[in-house]
Amino acid sequence: MAFRMSNASSGMGVADHSKISFQDLQRKRLYRYVVFKIDEKKKEVVVEKTGCPGESYEDFASSLPENDCRYAVYDFDFVTAENSQKSKIFFIAWSPYSSRIRAKMLYATSKDRFRRELEGVHYELQATDPTEMELDVLKDRAR
Repeated sequence: MAFRMSNASSGMGVADHSKISFQDLQRKRLYRYVVFKIDEKKKEVVVEKTGCPGESYEDFASSLPENDCRYAVYDFDFVTAENSQKSKIFFIAWSPYSSRIRAKMLYATSKDRFRRELEGVHYELQATDPTEMELDVLKDRAR
């Protein structure tokens, strides 16, 4: 049974599966990314898609819809200037220009509530266009 809490100030509730999927990405590294969507009927944020550890950033970026909003977390692996392997988790609020105004408002008002549930995110990005979340943007933020 999913935990649901919804009111005008906090936005949508968060499905238990959404929190568990994030923890599986963070702690167990079962996923490279998780894409979340708002289920308006259930009034909660649910998992739409997960990407296996071997998937690329291009796989992740192409999993986001061209004309609709989503939340996503991406586990970004990189090598530092000191030649050390690191991993940082990015939270991405995807809200393309072409999405419906209602969807943009719904995602904007629910973002803070949902984001608070994801303890351990290192960086947050707001993207309205694919260029705002290119791999180089993540590299620059993570270093």
